[in-house]
This record gives sequence, structure tokens and C-alpha cells, in this order.
Amino acid sequence: MRSLLIALAATVALSLPARADEVTVAVTAIVEHPALDAARDGVKDALTAAGYKEGENLKFIYESAQGNPATAAQIARQFAGEAPSVIVPISTPSAQAVVSSTRDIPVVFTAVSDPLGAQLVSDMEKPGGNVTGLSDMSPVAEHVALIREILPNAKSIGYLYNSGEANSVSLLAALKAEAEKAGLTVVESATTKSAEVQGAARALVGRADAIYVPTDNTIISALEGAVAVAEESKLPLFTADTDSVSRGSVAALGFNYYDVGKQTGDVVVRILKGENPGDIAVKVAAGTDLVINKTAATKMGVTLPESVVKRATRVVE
Repeated sequence: MRSLLIALAATVALSLPARADEVTVAVTAIVEHPALDAARDGVKDALTAAGYKEGENLKFIYESAQGNPATAAQIARQFAGEAPSVIVPISTPSAQAVVSSTRDIPVVFTAVSDPLGAQLVSDMEKPGGNVTGLSDMSPVAEHVALIREILPNAKSIGYLYNSGEANSVSLLAALKAEAEKAGLTVVESATTKSAEVQGAARALVGRADAIYVPTDNTIISALEGAVAVAEESKLPLFTADTDSVSRGSVAALGFNYYDVGKQTGDVVVRILKGENPGDIAVKVAAGTDLVINKTAATKMGVTLPESVVKRATRVVE
């Protein structure tokens, strides 16, 4: 029933008559959580800054798949059938669904870690066709270095992820390579459902010295379950997503997703003004923030080094 309602809502929104000077930007995300929501808001604000305003010359449509890949595919097909000016899929699953649904409508993906591995484009510099976008490939080497700096005696990192999410699989390979260089082993714990995140986190207790959560939408959407296990077990939890630090992770080094959204919106504007998406290089989003949570660190039995505290761009008390 929910899927039917989503489809009906998208149909009504897109089929309303448009003025001659009005453009339609259709945005979809695999799930709602702070980072993806911030990216969506950044896209919209970039459009506004460029003179595209809702109620005047912009129709802005947003649909969440609520974590369901089948719903993501349904939304993608619906958007493709109604032919908006640009489609903006947020996250790898939504981007894969949209790119599979249209070869003609401009697509600008965002919050996708590995566009090549996800087969969204075959060339980052010259993507060709109707697709371009922004990658949020995590600085995994810096993440490992940060964990090592905070936990100098750690020997293993628990990797909590959705094994069905392409970007998380790509990041696992990168993590293993960087962890080996740092003398750390990686212990995997996978799930494909947000309802099972807490159990997957519990499976790492006694097997790893820290938990690392990548930019994985399934895990991030149910992060509180993993945080509860981390606090109870004194097992420090780190995230790649900075918006998750205020939700209970010890620290994160990553992107400000509102800024990622604005950078994505700038690309959308270029296309609305006439550029071909296939001629616009896929870029890795700019900017990294270090965010730490002193309260979470205390609850998980961690003392944050002064060197980390001093260079943090934001501190959650």
C-alpha cells in the first residue's frame, strides 16, 4: 500500500501542468537519515541561489524509498516515465535504480562512494551519455589513522555494513588494504536490514577492538541500535558520516553533506542552463570535517587525545 501511495504521489506531483519557464527537478533517496536529508536540502538551496525558486520557476519533487530497493526501482521508473528536467538520485541504490531506468533524462547522482564500481559511469572524466554526479568516496586511510591515533593499542576493527550495498563492499576492500598497512585486521559483520543492525553490532563484541561504520545507508538509518551495543560493551564506535557523531559515535572524518548537496546542485544548474551531463566530469566532493563526541567517548571508555580535540572542526559535548 505504501509503495502504491508513493507512486500515486509522484504521478500527481509530476503531472501537474508546468509553466513554460518552469523546470522540474526530481530527487530521490534510498532512505531518510540526516546526511542524505542534508544533501537533498543542499541541492534545493543551490537551485534557489541560482534563481530557481519553488512556486515561481521550479517544481522540486522528493521521494524516499524508505530503505526498500524495490520501492527505489518503482520511484525511478515513475520519474523516468514523467520526464522531469533532471533526476537527482541520492545514494548508490537509488542512483543504480535511476540510471537503469532512463538513457535520455539527465541524471546527477550524489552521495555515491564508487560510481565506477556501481557501474553508473565507465569514465570519471568523460562519463558520456546522460549521467554525471558527485562521489563521496571516504578518505579511508585517514579514518584508519584516526582510529589508530585514538586507540593506539587496537589490533582489529569491526566493519558493520550492508553486504548488499555496492558502496559498502567497495569500502570494505579499501579498508582491508589500509588496515593491513596499519597492522590492523578487519572483522566483518554484515546485515541487509535496518532491523538487524543491533544484532550485527552485537556479533562484533569480543571479536574487535572498535566498530567502524561506513557511509552505509542501512546501518546509518538504524545507528542508535549499534550505539547502544557500543556503550554497553565499551566498544568504541566510529563512523564515516559526520552527521552521525551527534547520534552517538565517538568521531568521524568526512563530508558535510549539506555542502555535498550544494556542490551537486551546482552541477544540476549547469545542466538546466544547457550543458550536457555526459560532458561534465564526475568529481569527488570537496571538504572534510573532523567531528568528535566527548560524551560518547566517555560512555565507550575512550579518552580522546588532545591532538584530536585540538584539530576537530566541531565538538559534541
